[in-house]
This record gives sequence, C-alpha cells and structure tokens, in this order.
Amino acid sequence: MSTVALALLLATLAGLSTTVGSALAVMIRDPGRRFMALSLGFAAGVMILVSFVELLPKGMEVLGFGWGMVAFFAGLGAMFLLDEAVPHSYEGVADSAGAGNESRLLRLGLFVALGIGIHNLPEGMATFVATLADPGVGSAIAIAIAMHNIPEGLAVAAPVYAATRSKKKAFLWSFLSGVAEPVGAGLAAVFLLPILTDAVLAAVLAGVAGLMVFISLDELLPAAQEHGEQHLAIVGAIAGMIVMAASLWLLAR
Repeated sequence: MSTVALALLLATLAGLSTTVGSALAVMIRDPGRRFMALSLGFAAGVMILVSFVELLPKGMEVLGFGWGMVAFFAGLGAMFLLDEAVPHSYEGVADSAGAGNESRLLRLGLFVALGIGIHNLPEGMATFVATLADPGVGSAIAIAIAMHNIPEGLAVAAPVYAATRSKKKAFLWSFLSGVAEPVGAGLAAVFLLPILTDAVLAAVLAGVAGLMVFISLDELLPAAQEHGEQHLAIVGAIAGMIVMAASLWLLAR
C-alpha cells in the first residue's frame, strides 16, 4: 500500500470511529465517566507528546526555529479562530438526551453534528500530512483522534436517538459528522501533493502540531476533567505520553 493510500485509510478509520459512539448511544447510553476521563486524557497525552517530540522538531529541522514557531502558532491560531467561528460544545449533551421536547433534542443533535463535522476537517488533514511524513506517527495520531471521536459520536447520536427513536438516523448523523475527516484528508491530498516540497511539508507539520496542542488543551483535557474523578484526566494524559514515547522509541531502534 502506498503512503498516500495509507494516509487516506487512517483518516477514514479515525473519522468513522464516531460510529462507535453512536453504538454506545443506542445500546449502552452511558459508557462510564471513568472510562471517558481516561480515554480523553490518553488521547490528549498522545497528541501533546507527538506534537512537541516529532512534528514540531521535524518542522524546525527544515524551517529553522523562528519560522517553525511561526508555523506552529499559525496552526494554533487557525484552530482557535475556527473554534470561535463554529463552536461545537458537546459536553453534557448525552446526559440531557432524555429531557426536553423531541424537536429541541433533534435540533441540538444536528447542530452538534454540523459543528463536529467542520472541526473534523483539519483533523483529517493532520492525520494525512503526519502519515506522509512518518506512517508510524500518523498511525498514533489516527488512534488518538479516533479515541476522542467516540464521545463526539455519542454526543451526536444520543439526542437524535432520543428525539426520533430511530437507530438508523442516530447512526447516520454520527457517521456524517465523522466523514468530514476523510474529506479533509482528500482535500489535503488534492491541494498539498502538487506543491509538496520539504519546506511545505515542514511548515504543515509544525502547523499540525499547533492544531493538535490546541485540541488537547482546549477540548480534550477540560472534557476529561469534567468527566473524571480526582486525577483521572492527568493519569490518562501521562499514560498516553508514556505509550507514545515507548512506541517512538521502538520505531527509532
């Protein structure tokens, strides 16, 4: 399999993990606060470590420290502006799915699906570009993104299912919110591959590092803290960093 095909496949698998969340919404309804805290913290740990140990250093290796930092903060700033323009708060959505009128719940689920879908576009691009640079790192990023897509799928499917009692509709909207990730990867393939040079790849990698640090600090860790008890969020983050560090060490041998 070519690296481009692998990058597209990983982005697709990461995006469609939202359907796991939809399955939890219609079957289990509550996967457990401890599980959510640990898994979200773990995903944040993986993203933070790989950003500062792999992606940003690779960007600075080609661009130098100054321009590498510019690209990093550009990625961070772009994600901040996107989050301000299209908020997608999903914390507590699943918990409130049994309350309120059906039309309100359905509207809530569809708005969350739209917001998550738009935010998933750059995540798909991040997985694609990271895989082009290093398939091992790209795989780790895809796993981390998949883990945080599960509660997003739950947040979309739970209110839709509560409003319609239709498993098909709950699954469909959760699926559509995740499809944005392979779409983002496809856009990266169309627009980046024709102009891909060492400098362009380095700039994108540094920018992706900023994007993932923002997601980790603004979304994953706060969500993990909200779900968790005591220090579960930071335990999950430390575990994610250890696993990521160990995998990078094994890949380097």
